Amino acid sequence: MDYIFIDCKDRESRVGIVEDGNLVEYYIEEEDRHRIVGNIYRGRVNSVLKGMNASFIDIGEGKNAYLHVKDALSREQILSGERFTIDEVLKAGEDIIVQVSKEPLGEKGPKVTTNISIPGRYLVLTPPTDDINISRKINDKEEVERLKEIGRDIQRDNIGIIFRTMAEGVDREILAEEYNTLIDIYKKIESQKNFLPTPKLLYRELDLVYRIVRDIFNEKKHKIVVNDRDIYEELLQLDQYFFHGLEEKLTLDREFSVEHNTNIQRGISEAFNRKVNLKSGGYIVIDETEALTAIDVNTGKYVGSYSFDKTVVNTNMEATEEIARQVRLRDIGGIIIIDFIDMKNKEDISKVINKLSNHFKYDRNKPNILGITKLGLVEVTRKKIRPTIDSRISIKCPTCNGRGRIKK
Repeated sequence: MDYIFIDCKDRESRVGIVEDGNLVEYYIEEEDRHRIVGNIYRGRVNSVLKGMNASFIDIGEGKNAYLHVKDALSREQILSGERFTIDEVLKAGEDIIVQVSKEPLGEKGPKVTTNISIPGRYLVLTPPTDDINISRKINDKEEVERLKEIGRDIQRDNIGIIFRTMAEGVDREILAEEYNTLIDIYKKIESQKNFLPTPKLLYRELDLVYRIVRDIFNEKKHKIVVNDRDIYEELLQLDQYFFHGLEEKLTLDREFSVEHNTNIQRGISEAFNRKVNLKSGGYIVIDETEALTAIDVNTGKYVGSYSFDKTVVNTNMEATEEIARQVRLRDIGGIIIIDFIDMKNKEDISKVINKLSNHFKYDRNKPNILGITKLGLVEVTRKKIRPTIDSRISIKCPTCNGRGRIKK
């Protein structure tokens, strides 16, 4: 059974997704500590740095936010095809509306953009554009045309729309209602554009629990288990407005606990281990650094029943599924380098890469396989939105400063 679990206790929410009996996503959010990705602020340009072609924006969240020139351009400037420098776009001291696109990481402040987007369950409002786009996961041509026609029909003030995967098969009335709700939110943000004080939070993204339910819940697939009656009642109320069919899939289980679920505990444990075993006897090793994440595949105890080449291919094929799951579970972003066991046959290499690509399709963050280097290393990039699960829950050892080694 595929399900979303919501474990709320001790002023902390732990939310995860289990698919085919395996933990594939896991998030923790303390009650008094909210993430800021997706939040929209009226900020003030603190400084303009021509050498970096970027500026720093005071959004009132401690560290100044980083805004690169490509994220500061208007639609007209982008379409003009001209190249702009940051001092041509922004001036120190002016007010600007920005949205956080990346959480603060280490010593770095949050990253922001002026290209605002407001997500709903079925749609994403994209005010900087007037485009009507459809999720690439919707493959039915008739459904794509239906959604485009609905988009053209409900569009107001030339404000763009992205139809999410969840929109497939949804009635026009429901889509129109959500679009109008998102428009109202955007108009409210726009109305505060020129009012004091600055900086100011104009729009807060949903808390963890509601964000996961909005983005993941599927009437045909996931069930939801929650152990907190208040959260349960609030989700039931949302069913009437946004999550059609949620009530039938929602279960209140006061006895549910992350600590007492064997599969979830195993998944959490694996997410913190450097070495992850494969069922065949092989294993993968995951090393996270500030610059990149390296993943190494090994045969381990697996010797196979046929030739050595067959053993290598089988191990690599099995590793693709676990690598995709661990990247998603640990929320690894940035550059990822995968060192599969060497294969000489080009067909075998293509088979392994295709298998990895297929497993990556289940990841909402859409990892991108760039190719294979001359050394046979597979290069992958994945958008880095927030710190990994390891860095969110653990801290560097003050003795070794994170090196994790002891002198002889």
